[in-house]
Amino acid sequence: MENLGRRLVPGASLALVLAALGGATAAHAADITITMAAPDWPPTRFMKEEFDRSYKSPDGNDTKLDMDFIPWPSFYERVAASLTSGEQKYQMIVTDSQWLGSFVEGGYYLDLTEKMKADPELTAIMRDLHPTLISAYSTYPHKTTQQVKDAGEWPAPNVHYYGFPQFPDTYVTYYRKDLFCNEKEQKNFQDKYGEKLPCTYDDWENVDWVMWKKIGEFFRRKKGDPLGDDTAKDDFYGIAYQAGKGYDFSTMQINAFIWQRGGSIWDETKEPEGQAEGVVNSDVAVAALEDYLSMVPLMPPVAKTGQMDIFVEQDLYMQGKVAAMVDWVGLGEPVLDPKTSTVSDVSAFGPAPGTKKDDGTIDRTGNIGGQPFVLTTWNSDEVVKEALNVVKWWLKPDTQMKFAANGGQSGLMSVMADPKYDTLRPWNRAHKEMLEWQRDVWHIPEFFELLTQQQEEFDKAITGQIGAKEALDSVAKFQQETLEDAGRIE
Repeated sequence: MENLGRRLVPGASLALVLAALGGATAAHAADITITMAAPDWPPTRFMKEEFDRSYKSPDGNDTKLDMDFIPWPSFYERVAASLTSGEQKYQMIVTDSQWLGSFVEGGYYLDLTEKMKADPELTAIMRDLHPTLISAYSTYPHKTTQQVKDAGEWPAPNVHYYGFPQFPDTYVTYYRKDLFCNEKEQKNFQDKYGEKLPCTYDDWENVDWVMWKKIGEFFRRKKGDPLGDDTAKDDFYGIAYQAGKGYDFSTMQINAFIWQRGGSIWDETKEPEGQAEGVVNSDVAVAALEDYLSMVPLMPPVAKTGQMDIFVEQDLYMQGKVAAMVDWVGLGEPVLDPKTSTVSDVSAFGPAPGTKKDDGTIDRTGNIGGQPFVLTTWNSDEVVKEALNVVKWWLKPDTQMKFAANGGQSGLMSVMADPKYDTLRPWNRAHKEMLEWQRDVWHIPEFFELLTQQQEEFDKAITGQIGAKEALDSVAKFQQETLEDAGRIE
């Protein structure tokens, strides 16, 4: 210490000596606990495990990440109750993008725009993120989406940014290659429909909803019927997709049918001129919902009860009772695990089906899944700084590669462009393709009212109580009245 002190310039303070020895970092280190609300599923479980293994605060803090894992069906209600109660329990929240409007306007989510601009590391992250994710996960109001796209770079002028991707999710096709590539099934399908049963990834790129329906019809087997090189151990079904009353489960799939056919949901980017009535229940939207409903009888019987959520269809597929399903890549990891899946060694992945256009191309537009994470507004400057350190750690390419190798996904274009990315998990190629097609539902504070009523009406249609037109007429009327009352429609 003495010799080092003598080599310093005259007037050097003890603080400088400590800094030279690394003592200044230790002097300012703090014990920080970041409590994060998170849905209870593999992508957030991995984040916690990897944090405990590898996170080291660049500021020398002793930082703990305390994740409050909440089941998906009650996730929104639990987070909303915590925020509105004033308990200030969470420093960070993994949030569905639809919540941004409600909780930004409620004063709970921190505007990070200026901090992002002032921090070179955060700026680099934002410039590397896929534009679809910035639009869906970060910006509010969501009507600035077009401004983000028009700007062509980050930051877009007069746009506010709140979040970063914790887990970007898309839905893809899971399928049994032992069935779809089986010679007997291939021949029988060709004989029946005069078309090739899809087997390879390239085959699945040509699958539209018309082919999907044929697959549903073709693979419908009774217990004991021939199936592949064996017989069906139970009643067997060809297809499954979301048809669940809970949270947003049917909406996420129905929106795809509507968008792909040129229809629309109420579009907040067009407020106050954009209407709900005449749009939500347009002839195109009604026909799209009818198409969606026409395939529900081809799925396992639980679909007709309105209980076919993402976890139910995943479980049926893993039990070996479904030939193919459309589901989120976030649920892929258990499918590959022989401890949880009877089809772990025969599963393969392709893009989700879409709607074939007049020019022969397929439109796969769908509702983006996944979640951003945000900071809350009551944190001290010290906690905000450390929380942003956690963001930077999570969005480092090496951390993102580990995440992708363990069933997650990255939103960084540099990571997705790495040649080894596609080899890390068998659904990664499909995820990248589907990401280009994603758009989002409303971000406005009234979203939960709109969603809950819409889910109720969709459930009535799925369970056969009403038809597509009656369902969408009711949805459009409710949305028109709600949005007019909120001053969002003139």
